[in-house]
Amino acid sequence: MKANLCIITGGSSGIGKATAQRLAGMSMTVAIVARDRQRGKAAQAEIQAASGNPDVDLLVADLSSQAEVRRLAEEFRSRYTNLHVLLNNAGVAPIKRQVTADGLEMVLAVNYLAPFLLTNLLLDMLKASASARVVNVAGDFHRKATMRYDDLMSETDYSGVRANNQAKLALILFTYELARRLQGTGVTANCLHPGPVATDAPLKDPDLSTAGRLMYRLVRTFFQSPEKGAETSVYLATSPEVAGLTGKYFIKKRAVASSPASYDEDSARRLWATSAQLTGLAE
Repeated sequence: MKANLCIITGGSSGIGKATAQRLAGMSMTVAIVARDRQRGKAAQAEIQAASGNPDVDLLVADLSSQAEVRRLAEEFRSRYTNLHVLLNNAGVAPIKRQVTADGLEMVLAVNYLAPFLLTNLLLDMLKASASARVVNVAGDFHRKATMRYDDLMSETDYSGVRANNQAKLALILFTYELARRLQGTGVTANCLHPGPVATDAPLKDPDLSTAGRLMYRLVRTFFQSPEKGAETSVYLATSPEVAGLTGKYFIKKRAVASSPASYDEDSARRLWATSAQLTGLAE
């Protein structure tokens, strides 16, 4: 049985890759999840070389597909018998509205429903491996969001920014509800804001205008590095200071208050029930 095992979604680039490298450097066994196999293999090799740790595994899955999320969970189960840290890090931020193969709005599907589904599919492994931790990478723009239960899929008036903010709020509501449901199991659930991080991801969006590309190139010079952005993820995944602490929101390794809307327990229960329906999970 392998000890100190962590799975990180979105582990082939940005904050996810930086987090994986730090954890591998701490002698943890790390399984990174990547959408593209070639990029994933390159990241795997880089992390192994930089950390000096050969125990870096690669799993390939497109998290916009619920069938892929389910296959990912089964593949992980086939390789491992325990799980100590589940780090839901992957996210997308398309400018224009996109629909997944499941007929769901892309941002909500990848940034929220995929973590909801993957966490639930691996929950028994986490419980069996307790003490264990679920860490969700959210963001502070959730403060500008409300849950639009009458239009969760942003069908009426799509805004990429609003969709992203709603998904972040959903992830925090989910984290808090998960923490309540896991009381007494030895599994904790916390979330975090990594801060603004300089990556090339926005530049790969074909819908980003020339002016938008120029603006992002200028603005990102003021952003922090992925390594700096990964610090709170690493802290929540490993620090003995947060052992047993659950249902919290962190910025710069400090627990802070999230938005008032994120503490609405009725909303959290409603979101959980809706999410279970959308992902085909029994409540």
